[in-house]
Amino acid sequence: MLIGYTPLRNDTVFPKALDFRDAITNPAPFRSVSAKPRSRVVRTVEVVSMLAPRKFMQRRKKIEVFKDAADETEQRNWRRMMKEIEEVGSAVSVLSTKNQALPRDLVLGTLVRFKQLKKWSIVSEILEWLQTQPWWVFSEMDFLMLITAYGKQGDFNKAERVLVDMNKNGYSPSVISHTALMEAYGKGKQYNKAESVFRRMQSSGPEPSALTYQLLLKIFVEGNKFKEAEETFETLLDEEKSPLKPDQKMFHMMIYMYRKAGSYEKARKIFALMRERGVPQSTVTYNSLMSCETNYKEVSEIYDQMQRVGIRPDVVSYALLINAYGKARREEEALAVFEEMLDAGVRPTHKAYNILLDAFAISGMVDQARTVFKSMRRDRCTPDICSYTTMLSAYVNASDMEGAEKFFRRLKQDGFKPNVVTYGTLIKGYAKTSNLEKMMKKYEEMRVHGIKANQAIYTAIMDAYGRNKDFGSAVFWFKEMGFCGAPPDRKAQNILLSLAKTEAEKEEANLLVGNHSQYANTRAGNGSSRYADRDNDENNSDDDGDEVE
Repeated sequence: MLIGYTPLRNDTVFPKALDFRDAITNPAPFRSVSAKPRSRVVRTVEVVSMLAPRKFMQRRKKIEVFKDAADETEQRNWRRMMKEIEEVGSAVSVLSTKNQALPRDLVLGTLVRFKQLKKWSIVSEILEWLQTQPWWVFSEMDFLMLITAYGKQGDFNKAERVLVDMNKNGYSPSVISHTALMEAYGKGKQYNKAESVFRRMQSSGPEPSALTYQLLLKIFVEGNKFKEAEETFETLLDEEKSPLKPDQKMFHMMIYMYRKAGSYEKARKIFALMRERGVPQSTVTYNSLMSCETNYKEVSEIYDQMQRVGIRPDVVSYALLINAYGKARREEEALAVFEEMLDAGVRPTHKAYNILLDAFAISGMVDQARTVFKSMRRDRCTPDICSYTTMLSAYVNASDMEGAEKFFRRLKQDGFKPNVVTYGTLIKGYAKTSNLEKMMKKYEEMRVHGIKANQAIYTAIMDAYGRNKDFGSAVFWFKEMGFCGAPPDRKAQNILLSLAKTEAEKEEANLLVGNHSQYANTRAGNGSSRYADRDNDENNSDDDGDEVE
């Protein structure tokens, strides 16, 4: 924990930053911090007992209860078979070795379990195999599960065939089969075909269900067809025209859509409309609204609002608040929220740990980041490549390139392959310290491993050369972005403009970013004011010279 910071209880506070109100639930929820700006000082927060282990995170032996010995044998055999299917990656290769008709309960149990695990490829494989077995009567429910599995995988060709087979076998079209076909088209990015199925359902049946409308909105949003989604939702809001009332999931999808479109004010209006319409709001609702905000004050205010109405935050809620504080470089608050999450008995996910790790890495707080990294293993959240890269960035942001290189070697020793972000972190570190030789060495190493540079890497290299008074090389790397399929963004353009010092460099930079006409006008304006005190004749000749210079 941090010096000057006592364990969070109902009667304790986080000095100068945190303020906890009386608990709505037990333990006390985290409350937003004061919004006072912090002075720019170097912080050296000492780690004493940060992220102490919690009891609920400890591994416990699961006690199983069986009806009798026969039940125990049956259950263990079934689990052994499930494990074998997962290891092999194929259900048929395991099931076909039985050489006999399998009990119906065993088959159904296996299908349901893989459906719960969302392993739709295995579900469809089992059903396809059952279609060929003489001892299995393939029913309407089997067809519906099969088309649903194809829908989840986005395999619209097979979904279409199942629908044809259902008609041949005398099963009339149902809302389930049509909705599954819509989903298959949506997952396969065939958005117009998915909409056509919906329009056909509206005109000739079967009548679309709430799930169908939920899916339609999702398809529109994924396909960036925001206008169509808005029109559909407005129809649902019209009680005279709508066949059903919009539910919670539909409102959530609209909030997500406006967040995706960057229309945060409209997202807030949809949130308010839920209350007006009496649609229950949940943790997901508040999480959706929190994800629309980037300012930590706004995020913490929504978090407070959620607690005031008695809705308990989940791991996503905590992660969003931790992320907001981390991006604002308020590491103490980010840590306090994470500790509060643990005290509330909420198990952190990989993402939550990576967000906290990033909060310390951004500020180059290596010791704190290392503690988070170690805690991940202890709490059975084995660090992934994202965790390793974030930890690497902590060394880079602390300007400890020797430590960064050591950790980079450890990353590879632990069996991870560096990706473009990993290499980009090191390249950026060497660029920041103006070590151009090692920067280019890492760049070449990355290329040898077949990794293509992204926009951020090109921009970092360009900036490094420019800051080291090599504008020609900076221009080369600016052009290289376009040649390599990563056109310069606004940030890269602004950096190039800032690197130009002489008039010739400024003109070249403006030409490259497409500001030549604006630059010429600016220079013309500057020229006329510069020679304002000269005689009229001199003014005219100098202005002419300035225009063509």
